[in-house]
Amino acid sequence: MRRFHTSLFGQVLIALALGIAVGVLYPQFGISLKPLGDGFIKLIKMIIPMIVFCVVVHGIYGAGELKKVGRVGFKALVYFEAVTTVALALGVLLAYVFQPGVGMNIDPHALDANALGTYVDNAAKVKSQGFADFVMKIIPTTVVSAFTSGDVLQVLLFSILFGCAMSLIGEKAAPVAGMIDSLSAAFFKCMGFLIRLAPLGVFGAIAFTVGKYGVGSLKQLGFLVALFYGAVILFVFGILGAILRLAGFNIFKLIRYLREELLVVLATASSDSVLPQIMRKLEHMGIKGSTVGLVIPTGYSFNLDAFSIYLTLAAVFIAQATNTPLATADLLAILAVALVTSKGAHGVPGSAIVILAATLSAIPAIPVVGLVLVLSVDWFIGIARALGNLLGNCVATVVVAAWEKDIDRQRAHLVLNDGSGAMKLDAAPGVAPDIEPAAKAAGQR
Repeated sequence: MRRFHTSLFGQVLIALALGIAVGVLYPQFGISLKPLGDGFIKLIKMIIPMIVFCVVVHGIYGAGELKKVGRVGFKALVYFEAVTTVALALGVLLAYVFQPGVGMNIDPHALDANALGTYVDNAAKVKSQGFADFVMKIIPTTVVSAFTSGDVLQVLLFSILFGCAMSLIGEKAAPVAGMIDSLSAAFFKCMGFLIRLAPLGVFGAIAFTVGKYGVGSLKQLGFLVALFYGAVILFVFGILGAILRLAGFNIFKLIRYLREELLVVLATASSDSVLPQIMRKLEHMGIKGSTVGLVIPTGYSFNLDAFSIYLTLAAVFIAQATNTPLATADLLAILAVALVTSKGAHGVPGSAIVILAATLSAIPAIPVVGLVLVLSVDWFIGIARALGNLLGNCVATVVVAAWEKDIDRQRAHLVLNDGSGAMKLDAAPGVAPDIEPAAKAAGQR
């Protein structure tokens, strides 16, 4: 029991229970605690750009072979597109099988379009961006602006360029590599400080949610919400589980290993809040830093599995609710447009509604104003989106690493079989922390 109270997992669970209690008993006070959750996420986001830079540069320089780095990046993108397409198709399939919007008989003209506010304006900007605009957005104005904007793709671009340059320079770059190694250790020590605030952030986030929406918000949220949660569960344990099994690993053990981070995401509805810890834990499993540094940050923009399910599921739901007939050409258009628009989701304010609006506006048959129907439950759907996206990227990293033989399988199985999830989050990159004695003993047995 003492170990439970002192572990991050136990503290987050206690914070969840206390947050629910405060939200139920003192709803106004619970609503006032929102800054605790928002502040925790901001603290984590503050340090993400530098951690991504250090991990990617250190990984590329340590890899020593630029061809290998390029090969890993290419395979990751191929994997992202394949799995995203499956996720989009799953959303359409489930919408047609269960028909969550059929029978609602909503008149689009009766919906209040003003409720969408700036979402539609931002959607117009996203829709107007072609491939060239998307590429230009990835290129930062200056090196410094890449870090100040908080755009992970901009930081990743510069980090890859800098890491490749250092790799080509060779021994002359050794002092810089040493400095980046020391910087990385310092930033992860800072992360060790910040992650101790996770229970406080979770407490504030869940107290606000229950205080504002009521305890009923944690259960019956409508057929669409239930269907989406079921879709994410099916995708994670069915599709991702099968993919991970082909790579030689078990999805249940991976989830158990990442349970602390998943609990934080559950309460904050943001996968950004655990990005640095996830990268460290995957390295702790025995995956090379260069692979983790390339796949995870890229996946945050290009591999949004649960988000992709939501795009097509919500689009068909709105069509059904407004009695809008969809032809086969419309369905194919939804899949094609969503495959492109889903890539611009990360970093866009109100991203789910904005990207969904951009997708619908490209399909004239579906009334964009139907977004009002899903606006009220978007936050709750966002919990499952964040969890599904995070697990999708973790699985992608393991699969690409196995594909490239960049994972120490013996160590990975030892860590996953241990199941404690224990490690030092402030450990220096490239130096895997010692596995707990119990795990070592288990491995010897």
